[in-house]
Amino acid sequence: MSNLCCWVSLWNLSHFSLPSCSHFHWHLRSRRLLLLLSFSSLQFHFSNHRKLKWKNKGDDDQVNILVSAWDNLLLNNEDYFKKLGMNKSDVPNAPHLENCEEKTRARERLDTRKSNHTFPSWINGGDEDNYPLTRRVQKEIWYHQHPLDCEDKSLKFLVADWETLPGFGIGSQIAGMTGLLAIDINENRVLVANYYNRADHDACKGSSRGRWSCYFLPETSKECRKRALEVMKKREAWESGTVTGKQNYSTKEIWSGHIPKRWGKPWSYMKPTTEINGTLLTSHRKMDRRWWRAQAVRYLIRFQTEYTCGLMNVARHSAFGKEAAEIVLSAGGWRNRKKEMRSEDVWSNRKPWIPRPMLSVHVRMGDKACEMRVAALEEYMILADRIRERFPELNRIWLSTEMKDVVDRSEEYGQWRFYYTQVARQVGNNSMAEYEASLGREMSTNYPLVNFLMASEADFFVGALGSTWCFLIDGMRNTGGKVMSGYLSVNKDRFW
Repeated sequence: MSNLCCWVSLWNLSHFSLPSCSHFHWHLRSRRLLLLLSFSSLQFHFSNHRKLKWKNKGDDDQVNILVSAWDNLLLNNEDYFKKLGMNKSDVPNAPHLENCEEKTRARERLDTRKSNHTFPSWINGGDEDNYPLTRRVQKEIWYHQHPLDCEDKSLKFLVADWETLPGFGIGSQIAGMTGLLAIDINENRVLVANYYNRADHDACKGSSRGRWSCYFLPETSKECRKRALEVMKKREAWESGTVTGKQNYSTKEIWSGHIPKRWGKPWSYMKPTTEINGTLLTSHRKMDRRWWRAQAVRYLIRFQTEYTCGLMNVARHSAFGKEAAEIVLSAGGWRNRKKEMRSEDVWSNRKPWIPRPMLSVHVRMGDKACEMRVAALEEYMILADRIRERFPELNRIWLSTEMKDVVDRSEEYGQWRFYYTQVARQVGNNSMAEYEASLGREMSTNYPLVNFLMASEADFFVGALGSTWCFLIDGMRNTGGKVMSGYLSVNKDRFW
């Protein structure tokens, strides 16, 4: 597994699941894996540019064969295990991977009115760990978007495609949809997000092709979607206002229109957690939009699909697989343990392991200079060092950037361990549209979303609030239990 690019291009990620995860028993039913772990000389190429230091070559061989076994479990490669005379159940549990098939079933079950779990189940932490009213708002958005009776003649819909102009990056597309969700709530409609050009590729199968639902659970129910698409075919529905689309609203209404006021003004008492130029930002003139976009993006990205879960498995395994294998092999005594179903049920909601603490750094340069003051990697690293002064155990960075020069410069910071997706990066100042076209639709969508989700889960974040992408990451973190983790930015949003 040389890099994320190779994994995505070689494998059909729409089937990325771990149907064998339930068989990842601690107990080895044969001695075959033990012999392999002890004597294997198989070679394995790891994509993390910081080479990890192992105790000796024997340890390295054991780690490599375990990582290779996990590779083939991800691939569901039956031939690999047959050739070695092994069962999949002989392989130790992979702490950094999820059983995507089972996890998706659970998420779909939680995304219903029948769920017996705490609702909304996609919010982590207590109320003090999130933006004000996050739990209440998420719950009420969900109920608004999932009416009991989609055949109710009084229902109104807003059916809209995602923005498709070449100049719109993923961040701008999401920001535009958050504006439409605000209109939807203000006008008491049900938002139905229609064509999503970034999901129009071969890895998005069946009805999910060209839909947001390829990557995340849909914004409304199948019943309401079906009803909306039927109603929109009738001219009288448009004339009566039963259905509206983007063409019914001005650019200003979509991008800077009224924020839903049904929850009062919770942004007026948000805690100051953002530092810009060494100063804690207490308020600015777009606090309401910052709060709302955080709520809207959290709702739209509340649950990953099986496809996205697979992408994240690939990314974590590429970046952290060796470290996970070392931990498993160093535990000792695992060969004689059996995994009990009761413990599996208890731990079914665990998050996949990543090395912590982790700092996410998003460096936005390139053509963004026309919209904001861009900063070199050095400025971001100064802020990273500021965080490490407070948390000296911090030495890992998940780096996301479109610029090759930034990745190259990261080699100069030997006191940090960097992780990043292996993808062709931009050289020079070509437009983002040109860069994305060079990657192809599938890759230019998948790798940014992986970075986005990784940044949302990191312990700390350094970015540039002038970037819509960083703005949305900040929103995900502030509705994901990380509001008190803070945010150090190299600049401010240009509209503040």
